[in-house]
Amino acid sequence: MYIKRRTLFIMLLLLVASTSIVTLAAAKFFGQASGTQGSVPQGQDPQKQAAAQDPELAKVYEAYQLIENAALEKQEKAELIDGAIEGMVKTLDDPFSDYMNQKETKDFNSSLQSTFEGIGAEVTLKNERVTIVSPFKGSPAEKAGLRPEDQILKVNGKSLQGLSLSDAVMHIRGPKGTKAELEIMRPGLSDPMLVTVVRDDIPVETVYSETVERNGKKYGKLEITQFSQNTAKHFAAELNKLEKQGINGLIVDVRGNPGGLLDSVVEIGNLLVPNKGVILQVQYSDGKKEVFRSEKGEAKYPVVVLTDKGSASASEILAAALQGSGYKVVGTNSFGKGTVQNTIPLEDDSQLKITVAKWLTPEGNWIHKKGIEPDVKIDQPDYFNAAPLPTKVELGRDMNSSDVKNLQLILKGLGQPPGRTDGYFDSRTETAVKAFQSLHKLPVTGRVDKKTAGVMQEELIKRIQDPKNDLQLQAALEVISRESN
Repeated sequence: MYIKRRTLFIMLLLLVASTSIVTLAAAKFFGQASGTQGSVPQGQDPQKQAAAQDPELAKVYEAYQLIENAALEKQEKAELIDGAIEGMVKTLDDPFSDYMNQKETKDFNSSLQSTFEGIGAEVTLKNERVTIVSPFKGSPAEKAGLRPEDQILKVNGKSLQGLSLSDAVMHIRGPKGTKAELEIMRPGLSDPMLVTVVRDDIPVETVYSETVERNGKKYGKLEITQFSQNTAKHFAAELNKLEKQGINGLIVDVRGNPGGLLDSVVEIGNLLVPNKGVILQVQYSDGKKEVFRSEKGEAKYPVVVLTDKGSASASEILAAALQGSGYKVVGTNSFGKGTVQNTIPLEDDSQLKITVAKWLTPEGNWIHKKGIEPDVKIDQPDYFNAAPLPTKVELGRDMNSSDVKNLQLILKGLGQPPGRTDGYFDSRTETAVKAFQSLHKLPVTGRVDKKTAGVMQEELIKRIQDPKNDLQLQAALEVISRESN
């Protein structure tokens, strides 16, 4: 679907190169950015021309000339220009505005293919730290236990402090099979932890469907992991299959979904938002609004949406659209990304991305930095947020650390209560470890070595992936069961 009127299309940039961002790629902005070259008289310096048109730019040109001619430390012209643009963008104090030079733009565009190599996590800058929005489903990042809100402090010993988002991403990404040792600060932990992620090909599979039963009725469940180019098409196909099975309701799961193309969101909204309802509004800097409405008629069955703090941008648009239509949202507050960016290619194939608008819910609310509040708020079990256990350090009696505290959380989730959860490894924690080791035919030492840690991690993942332990899904089934009566 092509969104006409004020824009050619509004796109949410996705994958690991940046956080999910609603982006306007408008023809008129392209003209402002790069079309001016035709108006510069032949033989005249375009920088002088710009300064003549806007006297305030004369100071910039003067500073450029002084640095180029008089500075002791010489720098290439391109580096000076890049630095000036980066400085201007930085003054916006906006984590979603960014400048990418030619190389960064090329690397970024390569990540927008159907597959790319990396760890498979969406990141943003939050409080000047690289923060995970959400790991992709089945990605190395998810398998390594990374979670939304994890802050990446270092990659293979190199600090990311002070780097732009695009620079930081280039350190995180890498060829398939290489290791990224990440120093992670997780909310609730007092000390950073090391997580090793083996980079891999990251396929963009975006729609997963299944049926679930509750009280003798059949319900469809469609999980959307990203909103990419073919997501709406796949969603429609899977929805059609479910409807042919005679479902009594639909659960749309956008937990951990960092966003994607707005075209996809609007197309999916057309399939789900009833009575030609509003999907979203976009408000521009001049105060004008653009309203996107559904083309769907009456609802066939109830819909429930699942969200969590990893649901960002396009996911929030869909959740807000369905909530505005009277459908229930179940889970926890979403990420809170409500601004719109315009991505403009510059003449030298570099790229500038700046915030130019914000999107609003059907009711006209701005969810930025607040997220969407669910109708039924329910957290997952505590062990869903457990960190991976260390593999380079054994844990044993009388140790006192955040790693031990995390171990106690895992033991509790695995049905082996440690007696305490304050991070001190006492005799009760040791007994719980021994019970686990005995149950899984491991050497009964009471110490958590690399092998025990690995088995614990495997068992924990099994528990997390078991739908019976998914409290949010169970709550959604309860809600849709009542709604379909």
